[in-house]
Amino acid sequence: MAALSGRRGQAARNDVTILDAARSVLTADPTAAVSAVAAAAGVGISALYRRYPSKEALLAQLCLDGLNEYLVIAREAQTATDPWEAFATFVRGIVAADVHGLTVKLAGRFMPSDEHRRLAAESGVRAEEILAAAHAAGVVRDDLDPQDLAMIWEQLTAIRLGDADRTAALRRRYVEIHLQGLRASPAPLPESPPTPAELGARWVPRSDTTSAGS
Repeated sequence: MAALSGRRGQAARNDVTILDAARSVLTADPTAAVSAVAAAAGVGISALYRRYPSKEALLAQLCLDGLNEYLVIAREAQTATDPWEAFATFVRGIVAADVHGLTVKLAGRFMPSDEHRRLAAESGVRAEEILAAAHAAGVVRDDLDPQDLAMIWEQLTAIRLGDADRTAALRRRYVEIHLQGLRASPAPLPESPPTPAELGARWVPRSDTTSAGS
């Protein structure tokens, strides 16, 4: 496809720049104002609002991007013939892309659309399929639940130390520690995993966040 030129090309470039800046600013601080995103993107606030009429619309787009990225990683992992490699590739990929940090940190700050719900449902199915195959092969703990993975990713995406390269390196270190602990083991895990309802409750918009930072 030929590159866009003129105003359309500039608009497309602005959109990429705005979304990259929004991802950086809003995953670090979801309460940040839209003006902070515009400043980081190097565009005027009016240019941002022409594309995203509200902070909620911007957050919704970021989350859609995160869900689509999650699915790309999951589908690619499922092409592996070895169940452990499929599982480990999936876990590593989600952490490396910081997808979970993108989606979870924005949860509850906008009203999900039908597309969000559709992609989230497929994401859940893919994760369950990957884990089920690993369980069937006996390569992961038999008491590991799909909801546990969400909590593990949340722990790993909380690692932010130094610059981006150092943060990525530390996440790679700790994801390997987690993966070693997730292999089949005779010792049962304590307590129960979070329920889908507990995780889903975070997506209900909160009155103290939906109107902030606009």
